[in-house]
Amino acid sequence: MKSEKSSLKRMDNVGIAVESLDETIAFFAELGLKLEGRAMVEGEWAGRVTGLGPQRVEIAMMVTPDGHSRLELSRFLTPPVVADHRNAPVNALGYLRVMFTVDDIDETLTRLRKHGAQLVGEVVQYEDSYRLCYIRGPEGLLIGLAQETPNR
Repeated sequence: MKSEKSSLKRMDNVGIAVESLDETIAFFAELGLKLEGRAMVEGEWAGRVTGLGPQRVEIAMMVTPDGHSRLELSRFLTPPVVADHRNAPVNALGYLRVMFTVDDIDETLTRLRKHGAQLVGEVVQYEDSYRLCYIRGPEGLLIGLAQETPNR
């Protein structure tokens, strides 16, 4: 008997827990994501999914300009936040960063610095392909930026 594997359709979103939805939405909007929706998630079903029991979470869904990728920003009201990994270095286990491709890395950095972004290291050239950098965004979130560079 032949077994059929179900196939992956897509990656739906990356979830990030934050303290301030408004500041984080403003930062990602400046980067170029669009607020797709904002809602309160609560109820018995939600606690069964997360294993947290009764919960109340305000979420905001941000979508990239191409419509294919999303960030789900979550602000937990109940139960309270129990751990904070935002300032972990890039070699810590677990979530590392989200990487975005931008048209102009220097112009993007200038705009994001107005929202508190700080460069982690340097902007570097990777071979003839990309200019890359890591920044700390709102609440210390680690974000990667990449700018495609034309072959020389």
